[in-house]
Amino acid sequence: MADITRRFGLRHLRAVPTAHIRHLDRGKVAHDGTGLAFWFRPLTAALSEVPVDDRELAMLFHARTADFQDVTVQATLTYRITEPATAAARVDFGIDPDTGAWRAAPLDQIATLLTETAQQHALGLLARTPLAAALVDGVSTVRDRMAAGLASEPRITETGLAVIAVRVVALRPEPEVERALRTPARELVQQEADRATFERRAVAVEHERGIAENELANRIELARREKQLITQQGANARLQAEDEAVADRVRADAEAGRRTRLATAEAEAARALSGAEADAARALGEAKAAAEAAWLAAHQQADPAVLRALALMRLAEHLPRIDSVTLTPDLLSGLLAKLAGPAGER
Repeated sequence: MADITRRFGLRHLRAVPTAHIRHLDRGKVAHDGTGLAFWFRPLTAALSEVPVDDRELAMLFHARTADFQDVTVQATLTYRITEPATAAARVDFGIDPDTGAWRAAPLDQIATLLTETAQQHALGLLARTPLAAALVDGVSTVRDRMAAGLASEPRITETGLAVIAVRVVALRPEPEVERALRTPARELVQQEADRATFERRAVAVEHERGIAENELANRIELARREKQLITQQGANARLQAEDEAVADRVRADAEAGRRTRLATAEAEAARALSGAEADAARALGEAKAAAEAAWLAAHQQADPAVLRALALMRLAEHLPRIDSVTLTPDLLSGLLAKLAGPAGER
């Protein structure tokens, strides 16, 4: 939109670089060009602003195929106003001299023209095309048909328009029909998935069978080796028992021989010892008898007082130790009386 400012009853217009300005003053062309900036009188001026940049026009419409199936077409047109003067003469691009805004909606008129023209050619093509073919090649076919139809439309050229590009984004049937069409493909995909699953399970079963066979073979080999081990252990135990039996016999024979020799030596020593002991005992008895006889003879010849003194001495040797003795006069007089008694009698 042009920028218009007020100064002393005049107006100053400044356009953007992508806008073509056409200024008529009292019916005569005063300014005509792109990106202009000028002063004008609002009471005698007629202004038009035509955009000359590329414009995108999105459209979405429904069509029916040859087999009476509804489809939705989503497309985008890129167009440009190549002849601004022609377009300004055919479509109202006039702007308000005070605000710079369009008095009408020129771009909506151009969009309606392009949309209806493109739809007309697309509907005619899809009406002669079955749904299956439209879904397979419909995007490119519809795009080419729309581009050719717009290029050959005289009204578009007379309006000063040029269609630069046509893009068909999507061409889709109704949701129920789309689901029905997807079913066979989904079934094929499911069948492939099931087949892959079965093959994977078969491979897994084969692997498990191989693993089980390997485990069984390992167990058989382990059992065989255990049998060999048990046999070898039995042979080793038998050899060890035989060696221990031989060693026990050797030890038993040696022990028997040692005990026999020891018993013989002890018997001989006992015989020799018994004879010596008998002689010694006989000699000892004779000596004791002689000593007793001498002792008796000595006592028979000794004084009775001496014998009593010896008896007291022998008794004193066997009495316990006495640390202190208290003698009372009565006890002392009695003892003296007993000691003096035999002497007085003698």
